[in-house]
Amino acid sequence: VQLQASGGGLVQAGGCLRLSCAASGRTFSSYPMYWFRQAPGKEREFVAKIAGGSSSTDYADSVKGRFTISRDNAKNTVYLQMNSLKPEDTAVYYCAVASRWTTTTRNMDYWGKGTLVTVSS
Repeated sequence: VQLQASGGGLVQAGGCLRLSCAASGRTFSSYPMYWFRQAPGKEREFVAKIAGGSSSTDYADSVKGRFTISRDNAKNTVYLQMNSLKPEDTAVYYCAVASRWTTTTRNMDYWGKGTLVTVSS
């Protein structure tokens, strides 16, 4: 199983980016999929999650109203649309899959390698 995240880069504050995470080796259409992030010197933190059928989503308070998670089960891919980016959003963003609905890093079953997002002020 591989999760390949892409779409990171350098953007100015107020800008936007769209991250993608394509899964291979297994179909995750019925599994919740997640985005986490880890800023330098900080612990990895939950950002957003989406249920298998896309019926439910949840976000960290710090990104509510600015980020949108979505998925395309036909492509086995999850997305994170990030708008109104702030310098404090700078981090390595990781996608993950878990068999349960949670926000805890230790409960993830699979992790992608991460993609760096840098927001300049």
